[in-house]
Amino acid sequence: MKQWVLEQTTRTWYLISAGFCVLMLGTAMVMQHGFGLEPCPLCIFQRIAVLVALIFLVIGAVHNPRGKAGAIYGGLGLVSILVGIGIAARHTWLQTLPPDQVPTCGPGLDYMLEVLPLWNVISQVLSGSGECAEVSFRWLGMTLPAWTLIGFCVLAVLIITAMVRSVRAPAH
Repeated sequence: MKQWVLEQTTRTWYLISAGFCVLMLGTAMVMQHGFGLEPCPLCIFQRIAVLVALIFLVIGAVHNPRGKAGAIYGGLGLVSILVGIGIAARHTWLQTLPPDQVPTCGPGLDYMLEVLPLWNVISQVLSGSGECAEVSFRWLGMTLPAWTLIGFCVLAVLIITAMVRSVRAPAH
């Protein structure tokens, strides 16, 4: 297994990482459209973090630079994933609060985007709401934000592997 990991190219690791992003986004779409679970604002922000990482990973796979330049795409994707980890961790924490400590529900994300400046929308969403604290689904005893947090951590490891592989590859 270790030999297989070492033999893969930077492009392969970026493609594996991008594939995992597609898997995460596809799962979110199935949960929403197949099971009728509407995403809360924090779920939407987590999807955006995955999508931003996906964009950088696909560009990195297409460009396929070697050396330190190859790690730039992974680094940008990793920043997005670290933001996603923070959002998923906050979301998971909100779902563990006792009912009397859950923040009250605010206006919907669509409404906030129409009437508030973007920075205020981001601030309000990240502070969480009662809507984000609802546990609407569990699988193997864990909530969706907890699974998403695990997914983000796996993705971070994949991206770091791609970055290390890129730095160890000789430059063009």
